[in-house]
Amino acid sequence: MAKNMHLKTPCFILFLLLSVMGNSQMITGVWKGKINRQKAEVKIIQNGDSLTGTSYYYESANNYRRYSIKGYFDATTNEAVWWDDQLIEEKSGKYNVTTPGRMPLLSRADFNCPGGGKMMLDGKAGKPEDEDPKGDLHLDKITAGSFNDEWDGVIDNYLVGANDPDLIDSVEHLTKNPVAIEESPRIITEEKPVVIRPADPIVITKPPKEETKPVIKIAEPVKPQTVEEKFVTRKKTFVKEIPVTGDSIQLHFYDNAEIDGDSISLFLNDKLIFQHIRLTGNAYTIKLAVSELSATNELIMVAENLGSIPPNTSYMIVMVGENRYDARLESTEGSSAMVRFVKKE
Repeated sequence: MAKNMHLKTPCFILFLLLSVMGNSQMITGVWKGKINRQKAEVKIIQNGDSLTGTSYYYESANNYRRYSIKGYFDATTNEAVWWDDQLIEEKSGKYNVTTPGRMPLLSRADFNCPGGGKMMLDGKAGKPEDEDPKGDLHLDKITAGSFNDEWDGVIDNYLVGANDPDLIDSVEHLTKNPVAIEESPRIITEEKPVVIRPADPIVITKPPKEETKPVIKIAEPVKPQTVEEKFVTRKKTFVKEIPVTGDSIQLHFYDNAEIDGDSISLFLNDKLIFQHIRLTGNAYTIKLAVSELSATNELIMVAENLGSIPPNTSYMIVMVGENRYDARLESTEGSSAMVRFVKKE
């Protein structure tokens, strides 16, 4: 116990000093090390309680994959959670054998300062659907990375104005470009033009038709479905069962893809409890009292719209005491996502 206190004390003092200066967000920066036995460099930028930036998995400067990342940082526990969101760049040399970063990962790490100005992230990483990831994660904070991108200016000037949320959002938008794919050059050959001589015109004589007045039909406007009608008519797709204990549980909802205007409603045991929830990169948090839940409960996510990029996808994090559960919920015009909460004695 004394050893743990010794490890956390430098971080506590550092955070205390930075709080007096008006900023305690030292998770922002460049981190380098290994994630799931792969060489990795991650640029993390804190925006409120959310995280954004990029992750590089690499073998060399000419062989790497780069993802945009999303996540969050809990300042009370010093825990950082982020996941590879979109593949935005890949580069491979002519003779490369390995392909780093083939699989996007979800990472969980504790932020700690062992002393001497050193800062580290230690934890686990694995597939996003793994509840207990096995891959080791160790990253050290460094002053400058090996890869240059649009986040360098934000990181270098974070403490002197670049922590502005609007600026961070605008830079994040720049990382939404698709992966560039080099196409093989086309070979253009010269061909002689083909001359087509017109045939003699064929004259067809038709008897005159009697003039008829066109019938104009006015279509009745289609009445949009209410969210209750969408709930009833759409198929419920089971995603995950989560055990429930304690006094309350917390649900955090994020947009799981590019933020494109997704909006959802939530039904608990066939009853509408929340609607018009707009999914963004920041968490939308809901707290449920366990005493008001039944032995078995069904939470249904209904898409109010599909945004500009269908389908409507949400990344849900459920905190049951100190236990954490993840689920990716997808809803379309024909189906809704369902999560089952079961009370445990």
